[in-house]
Amino acid sequence: MKILCIGKNYLDHAKEMNSQVPKNPMVFMKPSTALNPDNKLTYPDFTSNLHYELEIVIGISKIAKNVDVEEASNYYDKIGLGIDFTARDIQAKCKEKGHPWERAKAFDNSASLSEWRPKESYNLKNLNFSLLLNDKEVQKGNSNKMIFNINTIISYTSQFFTLEPEDLIFTGTPAGVGPVKAGDQLQGYLEGELLLNVSII
Repeated sequence: MKILCIGKNYLDHAKEMNSQVPKNPMVFMKPSTALNPDNKLTYPDFTSNLHYELEIVIGISKIAKNVDVEEASNYYDKIGLGIDFTARDIQAKCKEKGHPWERAKAFDNSASLSEWRPKESYNLKNLNFSLLLNDKEVQKGNSNKMIFNINTIISYTSQFFTLEPEDLIFTGTPAGVGPVKAGDQLQGYLEGELLLNVSII
C-alpha cells in the first residue's frame, strides 16, 4: 500500500502558502508507515510547528496504469477524509534549500484516515467537507474548487505509478491550514457527517 498526495490543489490554499498555481498535479508520497492506525498522534519532538491539512481521500480498487480520464472513475470505489500532518518548519527549511519534503510530510503517523463510504453515496463534483479544531471550524472545502478533479488525478498519477488496490490518494487541502498542539481534538465532516476524530497527545 502506498499513499499518493496532491499538493496545492485548491486555489485558496496555494494563495495562502504564497505559491504559484501548478500546471499539473503536484504529487508527493507517504510510506505505509505514515498511516496512523488509531488516529492518536503524539506531537513529534522534531518540530515546533505541526500543521493539519484536511483532504478528501479516495481508495483505489483495482490496478490502474496509464488510465484515460474518462475511465478513471472505474478505478476507485470508496471515499473518506484524511489529515495530512505537516511539520511546517521543516518543510520551510527544505524549500529554502530545494530539498525534498519527506521529512516534513512522510514521517510516522503523519496520515490520519477516516471511515470509508461508497463513492456512489455522493455527488463527487460537489462534495462538502470541513474540519473542526476544538469545536471551532477551521477548514471548509468543496470538491468543485479542486484545480485538478479526482479523475484527472487518477489519470495523471497512473502515468508514473502503477496504482494498486488499497492505495490511497489524498486529493489536496483547501485554505485554513494551521498549527496544532498537544491536547487538541480534530473532527472531520463529510457532507455534515462526522467521519474522522483525531487526538493530538
